[in-house]
Amino acid sequence: MRIAVLSGKGGTGKTLVSVNLAAAAKTSTYIDCDVEEPNGHLFFKPENIQEEEVSVRTPKVDEKLCSGCRKCVNFCKFNALAYIKDKLIVFEEICHSCGGCILFCPEKALTEKERVIGKVQKGISDQVTIYTGIMNTGEASGVPIIKKLFNENIPEADKQTFVDCPPGSACIVMESIMDADYCILVVEPTLFGVHNLNMVYELVKLFNKPFGVVLNKCLEEENPAEKFCFEKEIKILARIPFDNELGILNSNAEIAVRKSEKWRTIFSTLLETVKKEVHHEATSNS
Repeated sequence: MRIAVLSGKGGTGKTLVSVNLAAAAKTSTYIDCDVEEPNGHLFFKPENIQEEEVSVRTPKVDEKLCSGCRKCVNFCKFNALAYIKDKLIVFEEICHSCGGCILFCPEKALTEKERVIGKVQKGISDQVTIYTGIMNTGEASGVPIIKKLFNENIPEADKQTFVDCPPGSACIVMESIMDADYCILVVEPTLFGVHNLNMVYELVKLFNKPFGVVLNKCLEEENPAEKFCFEKEIKILARIPFDNELGILNSNAEIAVRKSEKWRTIFSTLLETVKKEVHHEATSNS
């Protein structure tokens, strides 16, 4: 069971939900795909950390062989190559590592070299296995790091995996939900929250993923996000109240289910609800 937790922007409580669900599940895997600014590890404080660099292949020019024909420049749709003052220049940061320029070069002047763009870490926190992707500052895309995270050897016996997705609905989010069995959309109770919810709502519909919504920071006032869910007939999985105790725990990077019976009950109930939804989807499609 792979559960992806996503939201239209940062700060809605995506990490709060995914971290506490993973902790409530006890024996589980937590994958932090928010590679630009991962923070799940701050809560879990994993031990026995193993680290591996992630690299991509970019073109390398042999100036002695380059004839200046510009076929590689014309081929590259990402403008990662330019021929200026009798010299071929490679803009590595925007190269998408497709290798097409190398195939098109008639002089065989282009070869490949490895360029490190980030790293992945693996650690343990109680019975939770933590995978974290970290992208180097200034890199254009974290997709190769997310691919590496999902290619890691996650134990087959570990049936409960929780993916903390990047915020928004860009390519890295699409990559994060690709193999998810179910998506949890976390939203704040504001008009701006509705706008962001609609972004990820359209995304999971596009990918035909089963999903439900967690309303976070709920007050007794009118909740535009709840109204949106009623209008769209979206299942509300849980309502997490705007609570001072939870805010303090979260600010101190504490896992609420490990510190409070109240929050252990709330997130355990949410976990059981999600399991039932996944089981229902599985039986409906079988």
